[in-house]
Amino acid sequence: MRHGKKVNHLGRKTAHRKAMLANMACSLIEHKRINTTVAKAKALKQFVEPLVTKSKDDTTHNRRIVFSKLRNKYAVTELFREVASKVGDRPGGYTRIIKLGNRLGDNADMAMIELVDYNELYNAGKPAKKKARRRGKGGKKTESAPVAPAAETTSSEEE
Repeated sequence: MRHGKKVNHLGRKTAHRKAMLANMACSLIEHKRINTTVAKAKALKQFVEPLVTKSKDDTTHNRRIVFSKLRNKYAVTELFREVASKVGDRPGGYTRIIKLGNRLGDNADMAMIELVDYNELYNAGKPAKKKARRRGKGGKKTESAPVAPAAETTSSEEE
């Protein structure tokens, strides 16, 4: 039984897997989009999303935590400066996985993983969403001003 075993080992030892995910995350942050296998893309999504969340609050402690995972100071700088400013208002879901089909050599499932806010094709057709939150029945109530009566039509216009 596999109770509580949530990590996809990707056929690698721990050190190799961590190094590979760190390198892929650095490439994703630098290029905003990379092609890989579906299994690696799903593992990378779980690896990089908490790092992007940490980058939204730019403190020395968060930078050190992210650097301990990525091990690349240029990727950390890019993440905290440019990526964090673009995803600042998004509450999660910073990456998107798009399946591409099978690889020619070994028939592996391929996918493209990208940062959501950097794809202009998907964002072009949608208007900006209005930020609305649910409120209880006792929420804000605005008093409406009395509306002036509409101008009455004359009988000559009706004839």
